[in-house]
Amino acid sequence: MEVAANCSLRVKRPLLDPRFEGYKLSLEPLPCYQLELDAAVAEVKLRDDQYTLEHMHAFGMYNYLHSDSWYQDSVYYIDNLGRVMNLTVMLDTALGKPREVFRLPTDLTTYDNRLCASIHFTSSTWVTLSDGTGRLYLIGTGERGNSASEKWEIMFNEELGNPFIIIHSISLMNAEEHSITTLLLRIEKEELDMKGSGFYVSLEWVTISKKNKDNKKYEIIKRDTLRGKSVPHYAAIEPDGKGLMIVSYKSFTFVHVCQDLEENKNENLSEKIKEPLYYWQQTEDDLTVTIQLPEGSSKEDIQVQFLPDHINIVLKGQRFLEGNLYSSIDQDSSTWMIKDNSLEIFLIKKNEGLTWPELVVGDKQGEFIRDSAQCAAIAERLMHLTSEELNPNPDKEKPPCNAQELEECDIFFEESSSLCRFDGITLKTTHVVNLGSNQYLFSVIVDPKEMPCFCLRHDVDALLWQPHSSKQDDMWEHIATFNALGYVQASKRDKKFFACAPNYSYAALCECLRRVFIYRQPTPMSTVLYNRKEGRQVGQVAKQQVASLETNDPILGFQATNERLFVLTTKNLFLIKVNTEN
Repeated sequence: MEVAANCSLRVKRPLLDPRFEGYKLSLEPLPCYQLELDAAVAEVKLRDDQYTLEHMHAFGMYNYLHSDSWYQDSVYYIDNLGRVMNLTVMLDTALGKPREVFRLPTDLTTYDNRLCASIHFTSSTWVTLSDGTGRLYLIGTGERGNSASEKWEIMFNEELGNPFIIIHSISLMNAEEHSITTLLLRIEKEELDMKGSGFYVSLEWVTISKKNKDNKKYEIIKRDTLRGKSVPHYAAIEPDGKGLMIVSYKSFTFVHVCQDLEENKNENLSEKIKEPLYYWQQTEDDLTVTIQLPEGSSKEDIQVQFLPDHINIVLKGQRFLEGNLYSSIDQDSSTWMIKDNSLEIFLIKKNEGLTWPELVVGDKQGEFIRDSAQCAAIAERLMHLTSEELNPNPDKEKPPCNAQELEECDIFFEESSSLCRFDGITLKTTHVVNLGSNQYLFSVIVDPKEMPCFCLRHDVDALLWQPHSSKQDDMWEHIATFNALGYVQASKRDKKFFACAPNYSYAALCECLRRVFIYRQPTPMSTVLYNRKEGRQVGQVAKQQVASLETNDPILGFQATNERLFVLTTKNLFLIKVNTEN
């Protein structure tokens, strides 16, 4: 059985700035343009039965504004008339109204349990579109942005089950076969989940193909499903369609279509309530193992063999427990007996005082029972780390931990996220990166021909990573650093969306209402500036700017390009000119 390779992300030290001094608030006004929409955005609010945190992450915080990464400064949204509306900016002072490029054939208002409509720009001439009712559209668009060749035409249209949103899609051309591969996300009810939320997250990997030029019909040729318990922060298909990468708080696994899910659930349920095979406890000198015997067992049914580093227990001719012990024992002094239909084994430690973390190396079938005297001794040894008072005497030899030294923005989840790469053929995990405290922040498309980049917090900085599926030994490249942004963003309690320019010149985040924060990367100063404390000349300064939108409507969408920020509310689309240079 192949085991996934444990990998790590390699930080490029030259991209870090240890002498970064922070962002200077700039009061320079930012040009802001406002466009009123003909019809409101097709916002879908969460229903009463969509009450979990996963529903909020996937659908409640959905970004209704979509950027076409194949064409600069071109954004799309879907309004409540079912129209796909586009705004392409050439000149800020000559803005036109958003134009209709496509209209969904179905009347969305007649569906009670629909999700938000979603769109993904698969290539420069293809778009995948979902109306939120469970129907997937493949649309050939021609060269978008060219009025002579642009024409949105449905090439595939099929109902695929429960409602979903589109996460990612790619276009593949192999000889005469053209394929579109897409990732669809659903949150579905799990009836047998008694301890959790009662829901699970489903990622469906669908491949739609047309065999040759003569055959005009596109058909589904492959459907695979992954299941997990949390909405992925990031999920993308590799450019060659041979793999998939997911960043998530809880792991995903492929579910085979042929296997009986109900049977699987029952087996899992029975495994969870299975009794331990044996119980064991220890003192400084010895260990006691207790095994419950079947009814009617006698001394003749039991064989126990002691070796200095090994134990072998046989019950009624069947091997019960065998393996290497954690440490050595005195085999001559060790013994066993039957008491009240239980087998009790007494092992004498050779290394007195050594605490064993496990009885048999690698065996998880037993349960360790710690007695009250041991718990009291451990509590006494750790007493200096706790106190009923907050930092009562910090000058003593072993000062207690002071919670005031930690800020809220330094606290992470107890469980960490992981980055996994799945193989498209074997459907197995091939690479795993434990992200630890590297908090996921956002994703951005730097090059539309490559996978989307993802941004993680490393210490106080935010580091941007570009996946390269073709480089097996160095699959994730550190391409940019946003200085101190990991720390700064943690203080924004009301942040909703996060983005950065594809050329890394700035990062931006917006709150739920009105305010947009822009963090520019360090740029050379036109005037001479000195650091008063150190008396040295400062060559570069990083600026922070704040824009306040003239609206009380909640922000529904947020996208960044190299020159502009686009902010979508229910009835307006705002453009903030961030960079003037080309």
